[in-house]
Amino acid sequence: MTRHVDLAIIGAGPAGLAAAGVAAQAGVATVVIDEQGAPGGQIYRGGERASPDVEGILGPEYARGRVLGEALAQSLVTHVGRAIVWRVTQQREIHLTKDGVAQALHARQIIIATGALERAMPFPGWTLPGVMTVGAGQILLKTAGMIPNGRVILAGSGPLLYLLSAQYVRAGGKISAIVETTPRRNILRAAKHLPGILRANTYLRKGIGLLREIRRAGVRHFQAASNLAAKGHGTIETLRFVANGIAHELPCSLLFVHQGIVPNVQITRSLRLSHDWDELQRCWRPSLGPWGETDVEGISVAGDGGGIAGALAAELQGRIAGLHAANSLGAIDDEMLQRESKPERKALAHQLAARPFIDVLYGPTPEFLSPPDETIACRCEEVTAATIRRCVSLGCLGPNQTKAFCRAGMGPCQGRFCGLTVAEIIASARGVPVADVGYYRIRPPIKPVTIGELAALPADETD
Repeated sequence: MTRHVDLAIIGAGPAGLAAAGVAAQAGVATVVIDEQGAPGGQIYRGGERASPDVEGILGPEYARGRVLGEALAQSLVTHVGRAIVWRVTQQREIHLTKDGVAQALHARQIIIATGALERAMPFPGWTLPGVMTVGAGQILLKTAGMIPNGRVILAGSGPLLYLLSAQYVRAGGKISAIVETTPRRNILRAAKHLPGILRANTYLRKGIGLLREIRRAGVRHFQAASNLAAKGHGTIETLRFVANGIAHELPCSLLFVHQGIVPNVQITRSLRLSHDWDELQRCWRPSLGPWGETDVEGISVAGDGGGIAGALAAELQGRIAGLHAANSLGAIDDEMLQRESKPERKALAHQLAARPFIDVLYGPTPEFLSPPDETIACRCEEVTAATIRRCVSLGCLGPNQTKAFCRAGMGPCQGRFCGLTVAEIIASARGVPVADVGYYRIRPPIKPVTIGELAALPADETD
């Protein structure tokens, strides 16, 4: 039978935990559903068991995850960990699988706090064994304490590149080089937004500190690199690129790549919610009101799933969404909603002041948005950029049609990693804005589910 709850929060990262905390304090019975067994999301992953030494490696802000995780200890909060959400409906029904058993619940209010995904960074050779994302490197460090050996290179753009490099250095690891692809012109373009990041100077001070750590460790730092190509027989052996007009080829046994993060919109897309194209971040994000509310009553979004803003902003957005849910459920009145949310809004505005500078400076490089012909764009189906361009020449107008033309987007990831790349390639080939091309039409199940799990649902849940 369907379980009925007041508030269901999907995701136990900063936004989800903060929302659960304020909602429970207001007297709302809350269920927090997450794929991981422990809370924290990607940013605070493993924080509940981190020793002081580990916190010293990962940074002082890492301990924040343990504080947020205390929300799950409240009597009104139920934590459902290691659960895969594979369907959400506009009627606020949630279908999930836990321990191999499918189940359903109905919520009066839903807050989607599924965070972000790393943006795909396609370039020749990026599918070779030995090439992985910076986010994957962080997961291995946080969950297993693994530090890479051999000739390790980090390539791409964005603050996470510096962070992982500094964390590896603190842990005693060796980094052969950082190959940064941020174009120099981005610095000039971002300069007009300097007042904002000076206002929220925590980001600036942290970035400068990380760069100092990396330089003190003697890590080679190539800037404004282009024409990346990973080479090797069966696994990566070298990384080729051009920096300052000079061609380089560095020995490499492990390459971590990063090109920023984008909102995880799989659930919001499957719900057919309205989405806006974010030209600065080159991604889609759900259209949200001031409380994180969507255009479907009772469903809100908090955190990076609604637009990339960082962990601290996600926490504040979670509180705002949690307060709004409590108000909608009658747990707090309008006056209390306004009073309690006022300091959160002020702090959020402070955090968001830095975003234009960061978004322009580390905006995705055109080289990786629309990669060379030989580059695989859809990893699941091994579809190259050339194939997608050929589909456009045959009349393919958008990502959904590529499924019929060449199977791009039909693999297990359901477009999570190739969706934006495929859209950028089509837009470039057609000579139209990406906003006109659109995105994949996401259908449930959002994540893989077995026939046995479906069959185990009560008859009224499979209709």
